[in-house]
Amino acid sequence: MHIRKAILRTAYKYFPFSLKGDMKIENTDPETELSCVINFYRTTHLLRNILSCLTEQDISKDKFEVVLIEDRNGTEEGKALADLYGSKLNIRYFTLQSNFGHMGFSRNLGVSKVKGKYVLLLDDDTVILQNDFIATLIKEFENTGADAIVPHGCASFSLIKDKYDYHDPYYPTSRCMGYTREVLGEMEGFVSDMVGQEDVEFVVRLNAARKKIVQSPRLDYYHPPLIVDNLRKPAAVGASFAKLRSRYPLLILLMLIMNGAKNLPLLLIPFNKRFLMQGKFSLGFLLGVLYSVVGKTTTYS
Repeated sequence: MHIRKAILRTAYKYFPFSLKGDMKIENTDPETELSCVINFYRTTHLLRNILSCLTEQDISKDKFEVVLIEDRNGTEEGKALADLYGSKLNIRYFTLQSNFGHMGFSRNLGVSKVKGKYVLLLDDDTVILQNDFIATLIKEFENTGADAIVPHGCASFSLIKDKYDYHDPYYPTSRCMGYTREVLGEMEGFVSDMVGQEDVEFVVRLNAARKKIVQSPRLDYYHPPLIVDNLRKPAAVGASFAKLRSRYPLLILLMLIMNGAKNLPLLLIPFNKRFLMQGKFSLGFLLGVLYSVVGKTTTYS
């Protein structure tokens, strides 16, 4: 990671590009300590778990809020769950009215609504068992002066099903990562056209801007390991990365594409489930890039 960061910063020095995303934060002054932003669609059985985790936090409920963003105009089930947990948490619920399926756009909508000094991005299938997680995250920001904090990640259910742990334990991902409101505003959030791995693209700009990213062993979360049932989503992700050619110099873009395709050789080890999943994602990603080059549209649902 340190080598890649050094290469990126050197490349940025000679081939500069815009560090701005596509978002503006609506509220200029923070009104609470921390905002949790969770993006989802229909998966209320998963969302219920992370909301239950947040109700168990030992910090006062008036110190943090939960911003829920549901895709595709929302669902009755999603709104009902937000109302149900509204008696236990400070919840605000919003729906996507356009750009369906674009995680960059969805993340931006959530971040643009936050009232917290710090922002914790979460996936709906993330699980937090640490009751002092939010209180510790706030202390980590205060003690380190970090712009972003990466908690330690573990793959949930990997000891039961398939017995593999996909995670790089400190992978900077929106499934569970904290940012200051200030740095999200300065960087103007995510690229709205990104279908997935919008967090990877954002961290590229964050590193190029030499922002301080801290890995915290004091914070733990759980998330399902990578499962690639088909190539539609990784192809859509690859295609959205290819569209970054309007934002990035060719050299930087090729570096991003090579990073997305780096696990392709792992397909030669199909008996290892972890390698197979990583290899399949890289294959789909590379196909998506090729589809974009030849003008073929790719979507997933």
